[in-house]
Amino acid sequence: MNKSAKKDLYEAPDYYLLDELLSEEHKLIRSTTRDWVKKEVSPIIEDYAQKAAFPKQLIKGLGEIGAFGPTIPVEYGGAGLDYIAYGIIMQEIERGDSGIRSTASVQGSLVMYPIYTYGTEAQRKKYLPKLATGELMGCFGLTEPDHGSNPSGMVTNIKDKDDHYLLNGAKMWISNAPFADIAVVWAKDESGKIRGLIVERGMEGFTTPETHNKWSLRASATGELVFDNVKIPKENIFPDITGIKGPLGCLNQARYGIAWGALGAAMDCYDTALRYSKERIQFDRPIGGFQLQQKKLAEMITEITKAQLLVWRLGVLKSENRATPEQISMAKRNSVEIALDIARNARQMLGGMGITGEYSIMRHMMNLESVVTYEGTHDIHLLITGMDVTGINAFK
Repeated sequence: MNKSAKKDLYEAPDYYLLDELLSEEHKLIRSTTRDWVKKEVSPIIEDYAQKAAFPKQLIKGLGEIGAFGPTIPVEYGGAGLDYIAYGIIMQEIERGDSGIRSTASVQGSLVMYPIYTYGTEAQRKKYLPKLATGELMGCFGLTEPDHGSNPSGMVTNIKDKDDHYLLNGAKMWISNAPFADIAVVWAKDESGKIRGLIVERGMEGFTTPETHNKWSLRASATGELVFDNVKIPKENIFPDITGIKGPLGCLNQARYGIAWGALGAAMDCYDTALRYSKERIQFDRPIGGFQLQQKKLAEMITEITKAQLLVWRLGVLKSENRATPEQISMAKRNSVEIALDIARNARQMLGGMGITGEYSIMRHMMNLESVVTYEGTHDIHLLITGMDVTGINAFK
């Protein structure tokens, strides 16, 4: 085994001295998260990806480093951090593995955020503190077998039965579903309005079959949510939010985290390729001395630097509550696109070694094939930007 693969030697690139834009608190949060990833994630993640299993033992640590709902106020168990801090945490975790970042993203952006934003005070107090520590784990049910990019076409529905609601339907491609204790689910009521509700494991008629045979996000648990006449207490409904804007508000949170996270995967691939290029000797010299390899590295660091500036500025806007959904779309699409390109070029630089589990690149590349599709596909995000700049909707 190559010596560089035995220990996590990752060093983050910072070509434009962006560290000067970060506070001391941001840097402390980053070093805490990075140290945890190096100690807890890097040594085991290849094994878990190869055997397609989720390392459940990481949940407690994710809670301890504040990865679950870092922007949620302290009174509900969150850390009350700004959005730059949230982005940094996601970047460092995805540098380790996209699947582990997905677990944290879902918990914070898609479960804790809607409960905090749309829920009742009773719901906040009941669920948020336990979600923040990982004592409770959650998932988010929006996508259906026949409704992905068009979520408003959902057929999952609730019917009012006086003292409760009756929930029927199914959701697909749900991260955390197989082990989640609760699910934030979106369903249509009898008038056709989309409503949000909290489903708890153990409710009769609620099952979560696991999705197998994935080539991507293999260290993340994915499953379905199946609802067969599930009785939902009325106090589990989000009271005031109706329509597609509810789930889309959650997706904005998650997409923001992905914009930072995918960049972490890109930085890891670049760092691996750069180190390898200095160590690998061919034709009596390091391959990093050949023009085509330098071209690849130069293009990688350029795209990483541009993306770092983009997500940093987005983080400032998000912390000031000024970031638009369209700006978040642009950053999500850009980060994932450059990460995929960098992963593919880095893989080539490592030659045959690039496909082995001794290095993280092939795992990142496979993971990113999910990240480019979920929370809005590459093409959908392009159309969101296109609609924003032209004022013309190309979706219909």
